Amino acid sequence: LQVDLWQPSSPFYIAEGTVTDVRVPRNTSQSLLPYLQQANIQYTVLIADLQKAIENQTGSRSHRNRRSISEYNYEAYHSLEEIQDWMHHLNETHSDLVHMFSVGKSYEGRPLFVLKLGKRSRPYKKAVWMDCGIHAREWIGPAFCQWFVKEALQTYQTDPAMRKMLTQLYFYVMPVFNVDGYHFSWTNDRFWRKTRSKNMRFPCHGVDANRNWKVKWCDEGASFHPCDDTYCGPFPESEPEVKAVAHFLRKHRKQIKAYLSFHAYAQMLLYPYSYKYATIPNFSCVELAAYNAVNALQSAYGVRYRYGPASSTLYVSSGSSMDWAYKNGIPYAFAFELRDTGHFGFLLPETLIKPTCTETMLAVKNITLHLLRKCH
Repeated sequence: LQVDLWQPSSPFYIAEGTVTDVRVPRNTSQSLLPYLQQANIQYTVLIADLQKAIENQTGSRSHRNRRSISEYNYEAYHSLEEIQDWMHHLNETHSDLVHMFSVGKSYEGRPLFVLKLGKRSRPYKKAVWMDCGIHAREWIGPAFCQWFVKEALQTYQTDPAMRKMLTQLYFYVMPVFNVDGYHFSWTNDRFWRKTRSKNMRFPCHGVDANRNWKVKWCDEGASFHPCDDTYCGPFPESEPEVKAVAHFLRKHRKQIKAYLSFHAYAQMLLYPYSYKYATIPNFSCVELAAYNAVNALQSAYGVRYRYGPASSTLYVSSGSSMDWAYKNGIPYAFAFELRDTGHFGFLLPETLIKPTCTETMLAVKNITLHLLRKCH
């Protein structure tokens, strides 16, 4: 039976007692459900008609009035084209705080845009890197990156904490890391995860951009098979997107003090290591930052995030961007797994963008201010 694993991302991680979310084609479910009953495996149908759920989310947008960018709707999901237009617009209208640049090109030749936010107050400033949308189908990620930029620009004048952040730091924000995959998830397959690079020997496209980094590459939790969702690629940094970002981070490793990557879904705040069960050298600082961030997040709507080392909190995975960032000298490296825990999965409704982003914003500000206070 062919199923699409939503959680966890690979069959390696399934053991007795693991809760697993799977997407099944309609004709498959007729044979799968009796099989689960026979095997005495409990199951719940979370979304009975996925096609309908997709249409409910994206169908409305064709006739949704595309208002001008000045009235940009941050409580809606946006196509790659809309997001890039929005970035260009901010670059033109907020040149005092925003500088847009490209770190390279994707496999299909799209520019990899990053927004640099912050007051040009002094020649040297520490920086925070944020990326969203490494996995194409996790649409809430790019929505959060845009929300963060909006909040930074709108509250800079009125919120002392935000003013302090933008005065003392730069933020490099990459709203869509996997541009080709994200575009494909809008046009062809809503549940696409990987990049869109072609494989010579296999008919399958794409590499898991979060298994393609040069840190314990293609070890546990990654697959050598090009058709798998967690395919690590033919070699580390084989994907131009990963190579471009890794190059940028290497070049600015002395300046960048925090690396934040936004994924979905699981409601977790993870830190290194992902590839092994071991304690990082600056564990107490990072652990404290995570604990405070999760409490800040919970204060908004009571949503409780689990937090801890990725390997023991989520699962072991090699070649991840977070581990790579940490190994390359960025002391605070975190991966957020945003809402929810599977009820909607990758189809988080647009009505939940605002609460999700609002609470995540509190956590990100908390981590950033922790960084400025310096914990040794």
